[in-house]
Amino acid sequence: MAEKFEAKMESALHHHEKLGTEPEWNAVEVTEDEVVADKYQGTGADRHDMRMLGRVQVLRRNFSFVPILGFATVLICTWELLFANLLFALTDGGTGGLFWGFTVTVIACVFIYLSMAEMASMTPTAGGQYHWVSEFSPRWCQKYLSYLSGWLLAIGWQGSVVSLSFVAGTIVQGLITLNNPNYEPQQWHGTLLVIAAVAIAVAVNISLSKALPVAEYLILALHVLGLFAIIVPLLVMAPKNDARTALLQITNSEAAEAKTGRRQERLTSNQLAEEVKDASETLPKAILWGAGLNAVLGYLTVFTLCFTVTDVSRLLGSKTGFPFLQLFVDITKSNAGTAVMAAIVIITLIAAVVSEVATASRQVWAFSRDDGFPCSRFLRKVSSNPPNSIGCWAILSEVYQVKPGWNIPLNALWVSLGFGVIIALINLGSSVALNAVVSLTISALLSSYILSIGCLISKRFRGEALPASKFSLGKYGLAINLIAEVFLIPFFIFCFFPITNGVDPETMNWNVAAAMDVKDLVRKKLQDLRAACEIPQMPLVEAAAVDRA
Repeated sequence: MAEKFEAKMESALHHHEKLGTEPEWNAVEVTEDEVVADKYQGTGADRHDMRMLGRVQVLRRNFSFVPILGFATVLICTWELLFANLLFALTDGGTGGLFWGFTVTVIACVFIYLSMAEMASMTPTAGGQYHWVSEFSPRWCQKYLSYLSGWLLAIGWQGSVVSLSFVAGTIVQGLITLNNPNYEPQQWHGTLLVIAAVAIAVAVNISLSKALPVAEYLILALHVLGLFAIIVPLLVMAPKNDARTALLQITNSEAAEAKTGRRQERLTSNQLAEEVKDASETLPKAILWGAGLNAVLGYLTVFTLCFTVTDVSRLLGSKTGFPFLQLFVDITKSNAGTAVMAAIVIITLIAAVVSEVATASRQVWAFSRDDGFPCSRFLRKVSSNPPNSIGCWAILSEVYQVKPGWNIPLNALWVSLGFGVIIALINLGSSVALNAVVSLTISALLSSYILSIGCLISKRFRGEALPASKFSLGKYGLAINLIAEVFLIPFFIFCFFPITNGVDPETMNWNVAAAMDVKDLVRKKLQDLRAACEIPQMPLVEAAAVDRA
């Protein structure tokens, strides 16, 4: 192992000498227990990609196509959120608005995912969007935009963990309300449920780190088959709307109160790129197949809801706070049957939280690898050895028996747990404040997509060569990128709109205030770093140097 470690260090240092750049942290600071075994280093193309990025392989490449497809598909959790967000759909557009709104979203995602798939094939790195921004942006704004993108991604994915856990937790509270009329939901109940969901997700990511690819087979099967276990009873037992009412009738209602937080939307991620075999080819396929599968499952859900939702006012007045729970009980006439169907939604949402935690932790780890965060030296460590840990980290590491060779970003996972707990505690003081934090999630992520695709467009307009890739949009690339931006920018603007007409402090969308705070924070941090001459230098791969096999 020592010889392999020295050989990897020599290779990494030689690469940097050739490019005339300074060695990255893991070219000189990787410890011997962090070096991944040869069988987990992937294909020759993966090794080549890592050399071009100036990185040493410290994470296991144990995800093949089907496991990463399961990961990407469940991460988006389209049909689950269609059920969970039915309140917003019925309030703002009705069944017709749901159908046409989803159709527009699917069309937009075609161009967005094609753009992402190409960038993922060009540069398959755990850094994702912030690395792409660094690589494709003009040199004069490279540092600022990539640094901003890194922070937006980190905030977006960490907030996404909490928001999805919040949805799952409040559905549990809705089920309790359905089965116990005397139950009065309390904010601290929801807080504990959110913390429990995040803790379970972190525990799975640590204790089942080696088995996670195998588990993704089962999660993918549950994601697909679970939907049919729900929609088949609905379609068989429910009275139906006619096609005109179901698909063309657009209505608005102000009767509903926003009880479950802001609407949740998801886009896929690239943060597991350094754990995928033959990533430059497998990752684009997984992104596109995952999007296609979710589009099909989403349409099945949309058609089911559009044709089976016949009494909108009754669903909006449900004491559970979730119209879909009332729909289930009205159709099945059984609380037990409703509980089973809702349990499928909850379990798949928790599985999505597991994927969210994996994504969020890899983002923290990758950005710390480029010294983007405070305490980056601590956050970028992989597979911490318990005896060398301190304080609570040592205790928690002992609990999960994390051993050298597991090759997981353990410290970054603890950050996801800590962030989840802290944000969940906000709910004890004010659910409005929690919604303000959660609402920042989607705008932060959309910002990173706008920046990365926009920088790619800029590079195409400048006529500069792009890195070689196994998945290329060819001559249609610029048009596809532009159309993606045309959709993304309005989506981003709509993130700041309130969800009801007649705004008060509780229904106000505080996203705009939170977004401005983040922008000011990043700008101030950059000013401080510039004064200290310590601005993080993101890695850059020269297109001319890339020639994949």
